[in-house]
Amino acid sequence: MSNAPDTTRSAVVTPLRVLIALCLIAPFVAMLWVGSYAKADPAFMGIPFFYWYQMLWVLISTALTMLAHQLWRRDQRARRTAKGGAAE
Repeated sequence: MSNAPDTTRSAVVTPLRVLIALCLIAPFVAMLWVGSYAKADPAFMGIPFFYWYQMLWVLISTALTMLAHQLWRRDQRARRTAKGGAAE
Protein backbone atom coordinates (compact mmCIF):
# COMPACT_ATOMS: atom_id res chain seq x y z
CA MET A 1 0.00 0.00 0.00
CA SER A 2 1.51 3.22 -1.15
CA ASN A 3 0.53 6.76 -0.20
CA ALA A 4 1.61 8.10 -3.60
CA PRO A 5 -1.05 10.08 -5.48
CA ASP A 6 -2.91 8.28 -8.23
CA THR A 7 -1.53 9.75 -11.47
CA THR A 8 -3.29 7.27 -13.75
CA ARG A 9 -6.66 9.01 -13.45
CA SER A 10 -7.90 10.61 -16.62
CA ALA A 11 -9.55 14.01 -16.59
CA VAL A 12 -13.30 13.79 -16.92
CA VAL A 13 -14.99 16.43 -19.04
CA THR A 14 -18.49 17.07 -17.74
CA PRO A 15 -21.02 19.74 -18.75
CA LEU A 16 -20.41 21.43 -15.40
CA ARG A 17 -16.68 21.69 -16.06
CA VAL A 18 -17.35 23.06 -19.54
CA LEU A 19 -19.56 25.73 -17.95
CA ILE A 20 -16.78 26.57 -15.48
CA ALA A 21 -14.31 26.95 -18.35
CA LEU A 22 -16.71 29.20 -20.25
CA CYS A 23 -17.16 31.41 -17.18
CA LEU A 24 -13.40 31.84 -16.93
CA ILE A 25 -12.72 32.29 -20.66
CA ALA A 26 -15.53 34.74 -21.48
CA PRO A 27 -13.84 37.84 -19.99
CA PHE A 28 -10.62 37.14 -21.90
CA VAL A 29 -12.48 36.80 -25.19
CA ALA A 30 -14.48 39.95 -24.53
CA MET A 31 -11.39 42.03 -23.72
CA LEU A 32 -9.20 40.63 -26.49
CA TRP A 33 -11.83 41.39 -29.15
CA VAL A 34 -10.96 45.09 -29.17
CA GLY A 35 -12.77 45.84 -32.42
CA SER A 36 -16.10 45.24 -30.69
CA TYR A 37 -15.64 48.13 -28.25
CA ALA A 38 -13.08 50.48 -29.81
CA LYS A 39 -15.49 53.37 -30.25
CA ALA A 40 -16.65 56.44 -28.36
CA ASP A 41 -20.42 56.12 -28.78
CA PRO A 42 -22.70 55.43 -27.00
CA ALA A 43 -21.47 57.53 -24.12
CA PHE A 44 -22.77 56.84 -20.61
CA MET A 45 -22.91 59.92 -18.34
CA GLY A 46 -20.25 61.55 -20.51
CA ILE A 47 -17.93 58.51 -20.36
CA PRO A 48 -17.02 57.09 -23.79
CA PHE A 49 -18.15 53.53 -24.54
CA PHE A 50 -14.54 52.28 -24.64
CA TYR A 51 -14.04 53.04 -20.95
CA TRP A 52 -17.39 52.10 -19.42
CA TYR A 53 -17.51 48.83 -21.37
CA GLN A 54 -14.17 47.79 -19.86
CA MET A 55 -15.26 48.81 -16.35
CA LEU A 56 -18.48 46.86 -16.79
CA TRP A 57 -16.41 43.78 -17.63
CA VAL A 58 -14.54 44.16 -14.34
CA LEU A 59 -17.85 43.59 -12.54
CA ILE A 60 -18.95 40.84 -14.94
CA SER A 61 -15.59 39.08 -14.57
CA THR A 62 -15.90 39.16 -10.79
CA ALA A 63 -19.36 37.62 -10.93
CA LEU A 64 -18.30 34.94 -13.43
CA THR A 65 -15.23 34.04 -11.36
CA MET A 66 -17.36 33.72 -8.22
CA LEU A 67 -19.82 31.54 -10.12
CA ALA A 68 -17.00 29.36 -11.47
CA HIS A 69 -15.62 28.93 -7.95
CA GLN A 70 -19.00 27.89 -6.56
CA LEU A 71 -19.53 25.44 -9.43
CA TRP A 72 -16.04 24.00 -8.89
CA ARG A 73 -16.74 23.47 -5.17
CA ARG A 74 -20.02 21.74 -6.07
CA ASP A 75 -18.20 19.53 -8.58
CA GLN A 76 -15.53 18.58 -6.05
CA ARG A 77 -18.15 17.75 -3.38
CA ALA A 78 -20.02 15.57 -5.88
CA ARG A 79 -16.81 13.75 -6.84
CA ARG A 80 -15.91 13.11 -3.20
CA THR A 81 -19.42 11.85 -2.49
CA ALA A 82 -19.38 9.59 -5.55
CA LYS A 83 -15.96 8.31 -4.55
CA GLY A 84 -17.24 7.41 -1.09
CA GLY A 85 -15.46 10.17 0.81
CA ALA A 86 -16.96 12.49 3.38
CA ALA A 87 -18.63 15.62 2.08
CA GLU A 88 -17.81 18.97 3.67
